[in-house]
Amino acid sequence: MVTSVPASPATLVLEDGRTFAGRSYGAVGQTLGEAVFSTGMTGYQETLTDPSYHRQVVVMTAPHIGNTGVNDEDPESRRIWVAGYVVRDPARRHSNWRASRGLGEELAAQGVVGISGVDTRALTRHLRERGAMRVGIFSGDALADHAVLLERVRSAPQMAGADLAAEVSTTEPYTVPAIGEKKYTVAAIDLGIKGMTPQRMAERGIEVHVLPATTTPEQIYALDPDGVFFSNGPGDPATADHPVALMRGVLERSTPLFGICFGNQILGRALGFGTFKLKYGHRGINQPVKDRATGKVEVTAHNHGFAVDAPLNRVSDTPYGRAEVSHVCLNDDVVEGLRLLDRPAFSVQYHPEAAAGPHDAAYLFDRFVSLMEDQRA
Repeated sequence: MVTSVPASPATLVLEDGRTFAGRSYGAVGQTLGEAVFSTGMTGYQETLTDPSYHRQVVVMTAPHIGNTGVNDEDPESRRIWVAGYVVRDPARRHSNWRASRGLGEELAAQGVVGISGVDTRALTRHLRERGAMRVGIFSGDALADHAVLLERVRSAPQMAGADLAAEVSTTEPYTVPAIGEKKYTVAAIDLGIKGMTPQRMAERGIEVHVLPATTTPEQIYALDPDGVFFSNGPGDPATADHPVALMRGVLERSTPLFGICFGNQILGRALGFGTFKLKYGHRGINQPVKDRATGKVEVTAHNHGFAVDAPLNRVSDTPYGRAEVSHVCLNDDVVEGLRLLDRPAFSVQYHPEAAAGPHDAAYLFDRFVSLMEDQRA
């Protein structure tokens, strides 16, 4: 149980035993999850409401958070999904013409336990060196001796092996109509979809049918779709057997296919590649990615702790034809995109909808439209 009271002592405990003291921020109580850091200096509301952050405690590397408050236009989903929130200096008051309330107030209202006054630079360096790990934030009645808190943290489930997509997916199908003339119909599999994703497709004349993660091939093709989209989402892709089987059914029919983030990992598995957990992941809105087809470098928005294990320097033979790595991260050579050469399917590991920016990768939605145009022709 969590409550909202004036800031009180709070403690952050990592599973390796390191501890940070601070003040409560948002709700008061206890929360457990995986500690990760986000390097975005703006767009904290979009980060908080991204379903891909389910069961993760997000450390913001930007020191000042909450300056622009919270509004009712920018959420990417129906609720805040982060398990906990860690900031250094929360805004004492917000100031923005669109704001309707403060960030701390919103965190408390949604029961999100946070901590402020933490040396987030030191915490981030620790996570970079030791890797993402389990963490707990404790305040109010949840505070206890260090040994007790550490045991709570170490008893929490790990992210590796976590099957979470169904927990954040819609339970009922819904439709986002095309803006202007309807040109195409797309079935979007919701593994943790952000609201801006169907919006970007609707802007291109696409009627988007958002479907639950448990959708069957028969339900997809009852819509007579021009294309199928697999969204971002949380958890370990190694557990996503149903989405992988679903995608293989789409590939067998050669329906134009586009996947982002978790969808990229699903495509990797569908093609026969493995996946692995990154040491500390990519999270933020300033990640450099190279499109290997054009040589262009894009600054992109990321949120992933797992990646596809595919060869970078050669074309691979798969059950669905030849495939290649289309995009790569310039920081660490992680696979950031896949493309089939013999069927109309591609994916990227990052977020081209990027509601908070940047918008370098928006062309990928046009690429999806081109695949559907070519298929019709």
